[in-house]
Amino acid sequence: MSIARHILVPIQTLNGGGVEKVALRLAEAWIGQGRQVTLAIGSRKGPLAAEIPEGAACVELGDSRYTALLRAMPRITQEAAPDILFCPGNHYTSIAGWTRLRLGRACPPIVAKVSNALVRRDMGRIVAGGYRAWLRLHPHFVDALVAMTPGMANEAVAAMRMPRELVHVIPNPAPRHGAGEIPAGRYLLGVGRLAPQKRWDRAIAAMTRIADREVRLVIYGEGAERAALESRVQALGLSDRVDLPGYVADPSAAIAGAAAVVLTSDFEGVPGVLREALAVGTPVVSTDSSVAVREIIASADQGSVVPVDDADALVAALDHWLTPGRGRPAPVGENGDPAAAYAALFDSLVSPTPSI
Repeated sequence: MSIARHILVPIQTLNGGGVEKVALRLAEAWIGQGRQVTLAIGSRKGPLAAEIPEGAACVELGDSRYTALLRAMPRITQEAAPDILFCPGNHYTSIAGWTRLRLGRACPPIVAKVSNALVRRDMGRIVAGGYRAWLRLHPHFVDALVAMTPGMANEAVAAMRMPRELVHVIPNPAPRHGAGEIPAGRYLLGVGRLAPQKRWDRAIAAMTRIADREVRLVIYGEGAERAALESRVQALGLSDRVDLPGYVADPSAAIAGAAAVVLTSDFEGVPGVLREALAVGTPVVSTDSSVAVREIIASADQGSVVPVDDADALVAALDHWLTPGRGRPAPVGENGDPAAAYAALFDSLVSPTPSI
């Protein structure tokens, strides 16, 4: 059987995104399997730079713009000559499409992972129409698609019109658990970029209405919405009850110690933080932001799923899990070896070397 010995992965920045964090974790596992991994990186500046695995080859552009990586990727692919081009999330598929268009038959097989919702309720009618048309182009340049749950796989088949046999379900690898800091007192925890998609303003507003006035909200993450969120905290008089400490490399200890983990996004793919919380027995409260959310929160004993724009339901769910004496869910174990499943998929796409 042929082996995909060399995997090329584009990464725009190392600013702390979940997609890039998982990509680096997978790269480390593939290197551990004896495979070669090349990372095409726009810029190595950022907190995730410390997580680049030992043994990975890095091609750095020194330019964090998406367009810079888009333009450079065909050249990098030609020079690196990988067996597989792996797109770690939706954000990168236009780079893959451009590379396939430029290289034609010389382009290696492309495997793309669905990392975010394919049905976007945040888009207007015209933009949503263009997005749907773009998704339907994917079968023309993607050789295999990976979804992290069966529900996301079904969404990919419907939205992209991707043949069912080309869609594979592989979960993200489990995070490594370290000995990070735990916030003081009783707290709710949010983990994610300070980006419009995450709608942390909903969680902040809920703090003015929950019954427990002693509990605090801690949001780990960094991003463009910081100033707006800080202003919102001050305007609501919550400076002593809401903390925005910034990006935290390993939030596992804080997740385990939280009264509940909160996710208030407009849209998501498969939120890794929900899996991380349930793995250590921490209840979760999430908006219904993805088909995967109800797959992760499989029962009412694990957490609550609330409508995206229902502030009353969000407050009620938080009050439920903050009730003194409320039980916590049993930890949910992880199954399988995602890196090995990816490797098997890569190997299946590599053509045998012709005998001479």
